[in-house]
Amino acid sequence: MQLQPVILSGGSGTRLWPLSREAYPKQFLALCGEQTMLQMTARRVDAVDDDCALLDTLVVCNESHRFLVAEQMAAIGKPLAAIILEPEGRNTAPALTLAAIAALDGGRDPVLLVMPADHRIGNEARFARLVETGCRLVETGNIVTFGIVPHRAETGFGYIRAGDAVGDEGARHLAAFVEKPDHATAEAYLRSGDYLWNSGIFMVKASRWIEMMQAHAPDILVEVRRAMASAGRDGPFLRPDAEHFRASRSDSIDYAVMEPLSALPAADSSAVVVPMDADWSDLGAWPALHEINVADENDNVLQGDVFTNNATGNLVHSEDRLVAVVGVDDLIIVETPDAVLITHKDRAQEVKAVSNYLKQTGRIEHEFHRCVHRPWGSFEGIGFGSRYQVKRLTVNPGAKLSLQMHHHRAEHWIVVTGTARVTRDDEEFLLTENQSAYIPLGATHRLENPGQVPLEIIEVQSGSYLGEDDIVRFDDDYNRDSDS
Repeated sequence: MQLQPVILSGGSGTRLWPLSREAYPKQFLALCGEQTMLQMTARRVDAVDDDCALLDTLVVCNESHRFLVAEQMAAIGKPLAAIILEPEGRNTAPALTLAAIAALDGGRDPVLLVMPADHRIGNEARFARLVETGCRLVETGNIVTFGIVPHRAETGFGYIRAGDAVGDEGARHLAAFVEKPDHATAEAYLRSGDYLWNSGIFMVKASRWIEMMQAHAPDILVEVRRAMASAGRDGPFLRPDAEHFRASRSDSIDYAVMEPLSALPAADSSAVVVPMDADWSDLGAWPALHEINVADENDNVLQGDVFTNNATGNLVHSEDRLVAVVGVDDLIIVETPDAVLITHKDRAQEVKAVSNYLKQTGRIEHEFHRCVHRPWGSFEGIGFGSRYQVKRLTVNPGAKLSLQMHHHRAEHWIVVTGTARVTRDDEEFLLTENQSAYIPLGATHRLENPGQVPLEIIEVQSGSYLGEDDIVRFDDDYNRDSDS
């Protein structure tokens, strides 16, 4: 049988602010090792038995994250069937429907292994064996979800109530989905042994998912089919029609299909839950990172330049400066170049209120880090005033910015490291270390790195308006309409 990994990478990770931002959310961060959450998810299926023939991975993501996905998958050598770009988030049911339609293209009907991009699974060998069990269950027409065997009375997760056994491999009928409980109810669930945490990981044949959408959410299926019928292909990027996709109702896999199936009598339902005991975490909030990382003798998890004294049970992350923690317990302290978070572990779920405040007040710290990634490299603001700002640009080897002009600002480029090829109106010339070029307001210009090492530039912008939207593009290798 053919197994099609499908990674849903649409989350924004607001509860892990300030590390996670809308333009660079948690799935693109290395939170528990050297690889990012997306990369770990993509490699998780490598240990699956050869009887489940692996197809190239499908990733469904936000349009603004497309280059992050492409770069991170290329960095681990993971081939892609496509990166499907959501014009706007519509939750997991439309996202999976996009993937199912793409997977059926060419006459194949693979088993879809649907995985969120931001989960950690510590025992990946065990996960691979459970996927093999899922493949066998799906081949007989079932839709499989994985329920996490709980080890505490958790109030932050939804639950699955498991029914009677299905076969002899540990699977059970999916009896019901249950919303997040209070603590007393969660303790009762834990004692009963019939309740599992809802992981959001699914397995289903592509054609079977389409059948279920037709039966239970036909309005979504109609719009997604229209969006895919008009989709365009741009390298690895598959672009569904934006108008039709935005017309789709937003709904989750659980609500659209799995809950209606679980309401049927067991004999008529194809919804199955496989208990999973593979050291899983959804890394949904800061305390989860304290749980999975190695602590010191005082139960502090420390990263970066940190000093502690008479402090226990803290998670402290420092990126840009010394953080001293004295005489406090059970705090989350996260320092980045442009923001600092301090909260008690018990209140960590409230961190998303910070992102709401930043949006409401027109700030940008919910969306961008100080270092902003672009498909050609990155830039970082290092100084600003009323009519100027200074940035450090890093241009990857062989990469180039768009051919562009600005209506409201002039720029001065100073090469710090590497070699720059500069286009300025009708001129083209090279700059090396300590050389500079002036780009007048209104000049057509381009910066590129023809060398083999990263090019670092100090850029001084001056003018009446310095926003990133003051760009008119004439040519762009990345087919961007705005500076993304």
